[in-house]
Amino acid sequence: MPSCSSRRSVLAFLALSACGFTPAFGTKGPAEGLLGAVRTADPTDKNSFDFVQRMDEQLGRPTTPAFDLAYAITTAPIGVGITPAGAITRYNLTGAVDWSLTRRADGVRVTGGHVESFTSYSATGSTVAGLAAEADAALRLVRLLADQVVMRMTASSAVWAK
Repeated sequence: MPSCSSRRSVLAFLALSACGFTPAFGTKGPAEGLLGAVRTADPTDKNSFDFVQRMDEQLGRPTTPAFDLAYAITTAPIGVGITPAGAITRYNLTGAVDWSLTRRADGVRVTGGHVESFTSYSATGSTVAGLAAEADAALRLVRLLADQVVMRMTASSAVWAK
């Protein structure tokens, strides 16, 4: 027997469908044209490699690119956990991406913007553990930033994809 929460989910979906709701990446959805159509600029370092990989996971590898995505990633560690002796035990890794989506057919910039986020990691333990924690935090941060770019492109596609 279905639970109350699953029944509520079905009813909510039916209500949204009845009022004209269309999933963004669904058939005839405003962002459907982004799937397999965005060529992200080639990576130049580990962060940009992870960013491009996440963009491809979210939108699919471009088979017939209709858009070019340019981006610039910046990151910076900030010590936030400091012992009385002055040793840093925890870092916030902040990051930002400035991005621009351009239509290949006519070179028009259809959307773009700036996203930012942060992750944290511990600097306690061995040097190897600290480096591994930093690398993991960088991967998590870049994936968060890529997800935000996809969300912004999806949200704005209702305006420029018509």
